[in-house]
Amino acid sequence: MPSTSATRAPSDRSPTKGKNMTRGRKALAPAELHGPDFVGATPPDMAQQEADARNALAAANAKVAALARELRYEGSTDPQVLENSARDVIRRIGTGIFELGGYLLLLKEACAHGEFLPALERLGLGADAAQRYMAISKRFANTATSRHLESIGMSKLVELLPLDNEQLDELTEHGQTGELALDDVATMSVKELRAAVRQARHDTDYAAEQLQKERQRADKAEKKLRGRVPVVVPLDERIAPFHEEIGKRQSLIERAVQAHREATQALEAWWTAEVTSAEGYDPMAPAPLPRAVALVALTLQDGLNRLAQMVGVAQHEFDLAFGDDLADERQHLMQLPDAGTQDA
Repeated sequence: MPSTSATRAPSDRSPTKGKNMTRGRKALAPAELHGPDFVGATPPDMAQQEADARNALAAANAKVAALARELRYEGSTDPQVLENSARDVIRRIGTGIFELGGYLLLLKEACAHGEFLPALERLGLGADAAQRYMAISKRFANTATSRHLESIGMSKLVELLPLDNEQLDELTEHGQTGELALDDVATMSVKELRAAVRQARHDTDYAAEQLQKERQRADKAEKKLRGRVPVVVPLDERIAPFHEEIGKRQSLIERAVQAHREATQALEAWWTAEVTSAEGYDPMAPAPLPRAVALVALTLQDGLNRLAQMVGVAQHEFDLAFGDDLADERQHLMQLPDAGTQDA
């Protein structure tokens, strides 16, 4: 057997390369998959999630298929298809409500006396339910109205019955009457709709009441203008309240003027007493008016000036109103209490 050492191929490694370069170092953790190396690879946790999702979907589809067999349904179970089918059925149910009410109305009219209730019993309908169907059909008989309301269901149609024709037309043609919007009817509960209809009726009744009151006031005013309720009062009686009021006001004016006169006289008497009673009084010497007394006198003067100005304005207004008519009449616009009556 040839010697192993003789047949070994010469090594191409240098003494340094032949040594173990990992001796004394820690082992590195396995590198995570990322970047281009990760393309097409699926981590274990993600693969499990996808598997769970597929299983859940399969289970859900199986439940839907089982329910379809139970209901003897052979159509598509796609959610969008089911939603469209349900919407179509709702429309047909709404249409059926109006059709049933119409048939019942005709049946009631066609039946002889006492035959309608037995007919309802044969149909399996109670009298109250039949009455609701007939009321709905009669109330919402026109095509435009029923087309807008056929999808909201019988319970809500019953709640809309209290609306008057004008409110119903506004709701179906314009989408809103008062605060009640057609778009909200579908989302409201029956209780909420009942409250909204009650409020709408209240608002309409209140507006009608106010309009009626306004019309009554207008009619009453018109009747007075037309003399439909004539009240003949003598001229002396009609003018008497003015005469009485003028007398009261004239008395107030006279009292105001008299008060100013008395105040002036009182101030003059007081100042005279002050001067004459002063020590060393000389009747020939001037007696200057102190500032305090002058201020009181100025207050009286300002009051008289204002009163005179007011009288002047009042006299001007009076002349504009009655001056031409009273040009030849005797008048005393300002008369002192002690002055006698003079002919103009």
